[in-house]
Amino acid sequence: MKSPGSAAHRRLTLASSVLGAVIVALDGTVLTVAQPTLQRDLHASFAQVQWTSTGYLIAVAGLLVFAGRLGDRYGHQVVFAVGILGFGATSAGIGLAPGIGWVIALRVAQGVFGALLQPATLGMLRAAYPPDRLGMPIALRASAIGLAAAAGPLVGGALVTHLGWRAVFFLNVVPALVMGALALAVRGPARGRAPAAAGLDLPGACLLAVALVGLVQTLVEIPEVGWTAATVLGLPVVAAAGAAFVRHERRTASPLVPSDVLGSAAIGAALGILVAASASMLGALFVGSYFLQETLGLDPLQTSLRALPGAVMVVLGAPVSAVLLRRFGARRTTVAGTGVLTLGVIVLSRLDEASTAVPIGTGFLLLGAGFATVMVTATAVVVRHASAESAGVAGGLQQTAMNVGPTLGVAAAATLMTLTSGVAMGPPLTALAAVSATGVPLALRLPGRAGVVTADQGLPGDASPLRTRP
Repeated sequence: MKSPGSAAHRRLTLASSVLGAVIVALDGTVLTVAQPTLQRDLHASFAQVQWTSTGYLIAVAGLLVFAGRLGDRYGHQVVFAVGILGFGATSAGIGLAPGIGWVIALRVAQGVFGALLQPATLGMLRAAYPPDRLGMPIALRASAIGLAAAAGPLVGGALVTHLGWRAVFFLNVVPALVMGALALAVRGPARGRAPAAAGLDLPGACLLAVALVGLVQTLVEIPEVGWTAATVLGLPVVAAAGAAFVRHERRTASPLVPSDVLGSAAIGAALGILVAASASMLGALFVGSYFLQETLGLDPLQTSLRALPGAVMVVLGAPVSAVLLRRFGARRTTVAGTGVLTLGVIVLSRLDEASTAVPIGTGFLLLGAGFATVMVTATAVVVRHASAESAGVAGGLQQTAMNVGPTLGVAAAATLMTLTSGVAMGPPLTALAAVSATGVPLALRLPGRAGVVTADQGLPGDASPLRTRP
């Protein structure tokens, strides 16, 4: 099968995808470090500072899938350029903001541009690379995200200490503007677009946004305020909006989520795996961080060093996962990755006051290795099994899973931690291990070795015939 794009364009696409994902990941980690200083300098309340994260998360969660649909219709490169230019511009605005109200408003706007940016980073890869060569670009993107997440606290801490909190927002302005300008200036190979008659399904987009915003808002509030009337009532609203969305999608002529995505068992299983894996991973990191600091008395730097094996394994393990995926198929690779991730959570659940650096590091190492394997493999399944015309929507769903999962994991862990005295690792991490283990039956629904996409194999929506490797 002829390559979808030239070698030069593929390299630029990979660089854009990686840098776009890194900018978003780095922004989130450095913000966490900058928030205490930001609160003092702007005389803000704790609740206001929390909204600098919550407002961004809500904006992203509600718009990711619709942003992916925009990319499918108008071109992922164009949507990527708008997203990354807007992200850089709002970052500069936050760095110049005179008060906390401006910071919150600009963070919400930044979330809108982040929603445009994130699905496009996957959609561009699907359009530029043949299906059999998608694994490694996705793995390199995952490695870069892991590196950014690991380096973020260190970079953010240095900038805040020497230059103040505003410096962390100026960090990504120049790279964002440069990559946005390149994306607009360098035209890729001609691509087909969705028919002009196909609408954007605004009613479906609104229903999905209500469901996702309600879910994220409820999950964010539960650890902060507990089970109040608002949080309890939030869940029925989410369920009603979700049911209305599914009913609407099955009846409308131009659904937001096309039938090749909505009706795909492989994509549905992969999305469920991503939610479970990211929930257990981030939930375990949340509990582990509190345990290391509150129970073992470590400072933030020592805590980061104890957890460093996990970040290293995400960076190094992602490319290895792409090789395993190609050799053994998605089903076996994901089952193995889920098993390693679950084992890592179990190892961490057995820690106590007498635990040394070796078992702590081992637990985080297993956590990172398993998560890298699952994330790369499940993401590859989502992107491969959607047609090229639906790659943006598939990317939006993948990013939605990766946003909802951590929120769910942290909410569950924080709730269970309130039920025990002190910071006990056992109860919350045992529950998270069970969540991780649900990925195994889902992984059994993924394609096996015979379902690996080869260079001469097409996908739904491709012009080439579909052939399966024996």
